[in-house]
Amino acid sequence: MRFLMMHRLSETHSSWNPSQEFIAKMGEFIQDSAEKGILITAEGVHPSEKGALVRKTRGGAIKATDGPFTEAKEVIGGFALLNFANREEAVEYAKTYAALFDDEIEVEVRQIVEFDELPTA
Repeated sequence: MRFLMMHRLSETHSSWNPSQEFIAKMGEFIQDSAEKGILITAEGVHPSEKGALVRKTRGGAIKATDGPFTEAKEVIGGFALLNFANREEAVEYAKTYAALFDDEIEVEVRQIVEFDELPTA
């Protein structure tokens, strides 16, 4: 089963300007995950000041707003797409991942909907 793991943090978090020690620690973790065959892809993202938010209203209008998103307490700092046998394995992996960070962090784990799970016509 595939799982999406997203980590959220405050934009004042040190991960936006990581130390060499953190980069090395994260690199080892990613390499280990790749060697175990569970990692599909993982990336960090830039702070919201370099992003945009696109919204569609109920009336159908579509609006794009440039970052930063000051109303957000926490923003997505990165994501990973991973293979696990079940949700429990994914959650345990997320705990190990969260432990890499020095500051407070939140990791959301969501199972990917596979094509064969969709209702047939």
